[in-house]
Amino acid sequence: MAVTKDSKSAGIRQTYWYFGWLTLLIYLASPNNYLVDISTAYMLKNQLHASPQEVSVFRVLTAIPLYLSFMFGFARDLWNPFGLRDRGFFLIFAPITALAFLWMAFTPLSYQSLFIGVLLMMFAFRFVAAAYQALLALVGQERLMSGRLSALWQVVSSIPVLAGAFGSGWVTEHLQPSQTFLLFAGLALALGLLGFWKPRAVFTNTYDRPQARGSTLVGDLKRLARHKAIYAPVLLIFLFQFAPGSNTPLQYYLTDHLHASDAIYSDFQAIFVGSFIPVFLLYGWLCKRVSLGKLLFWGTVITIPQMIPLALINSATSALILAAPIGAMGGIFAAAIFDLAMRSCPPGLQGTLMMLVESGNLLSTRGGDLLGSVIYSSSPTNGFTYCVIAITVVYALMLPVLLLIPKEILETADGQSSVLVELEVLDEIARSELETSGSDAVLVIEQA
Repeated sequence: MAVTKDSKSAGIRQTYWYFGWLTLLIYLASPNNYLVDISTAYMLKNQLHASPQEVSVFRVLTAIPLYLSFMFGFARDLWNPFGLRDRGFFLIFAPITALAFLWMAFTPLSYQSLFIGVLLMMFAFRFVAAAYQALLALVGQERLMSGRLSALWQVVSSIPVLAGAFGSGWVTEHLQPSQTFLLFAGLALALGLLGFWKPRAVFTNTYDRPQARGSTLVGDLKRLARHKAIYAPVLLIFLFQFAPGSNTPLQYYLTDHLHASDAIYSDFQAIFVGSFIPVFLLYGWLCKRVSLGKLLFWGTVITIPQMIPLALINSATSALILAAPIGAMGGIFAAAIFDLAMRSCPPGLQGTLMMLVESGNLLSTRGGDLLGSVIYSSSPTNGFTYCVIAITVVYALMLPVLLLIPKEILETADGQSSVLVELEVLDEIARSELETSGSDAVLVIEQA
């Protein structure tokens, strides 16, 4: 028994180690990370003299591949490049992303070149993101550790965000755009090399278990549509990220209205993101002791008033002070929603659902930012306050969405198995096989 426990602990450590490094490189190399996003925003604002609306429109349009992330996720679920599954995507599309960064580094800066380059990088990296999140969800389901992997994901992904938030102001003032793009080309190449790593604890029989079994193109689409658990995570992440006022309007409010330096917005975002980390670590401890249902409910209640302190900002100093409590209030919900998403994936369709959640996340972020810019510009004196009110109203809508989640997904803590969930997985696979074979038989599984 002692040997079994030691082996299990070693496997868990190896899983943490692998996903820790993979997550770090994914978010460092991503063209959607803070360093690239904020740096390009300042290129538009300071060098190309774009207005707030033009910056928001740029962000909305270059994120088109992000809105269609579910298509990349579905491609991941159906395609097996080189017979390597998710590792094949890392080996192909991380180097392609690096080439796009290199093209940007050696192209003269203009609105058109910036737009084309960022769009190309976004497209190539979607395949990498789909493979990463699908693998994370699959391992989380099979090893019953979706909560702990969600906490690990959120903690490690915060590090590049912090680096980007703190560093983007310095990068804007000291580095040429070409130097920034060369740096990220190197990171993307490093990510491609990570595709050769195949730790036993992560990949042994991972694609042979029931949770990994898909069917045909048509069969998978049918299964996805009738899988009731997929809808709540997509709606919740959409509402959570729809925060008009927290991005471009806040940036312009700090720099133009309060006359703060460009670095203040970056510092605010860094403190905001950094304050999530202790709460994510707390979630990693709580998720093994408290059911997901309780964590998700109380996380939602705490999150609803999260952005109200934005209305109290009246100086650069107050912005930095309030950034910490604002961020901390959203930590439990942020970790719980991705825990829920991983638990909710249909068998063999982890990439599709995780990328549906990603699509909702990014579409909401960009759309909320665009709406926030319109609201902010509508009133020179009260525009930012109107943005805060809009965020709070949207967050309150998350509570009724919790009722859409199947109870069996919420009843267990991390590491605990659910007989009902296991039966549903087997039932879905059996029904899919019957439909694929053309049989008229009906499978009935009695549930206690």
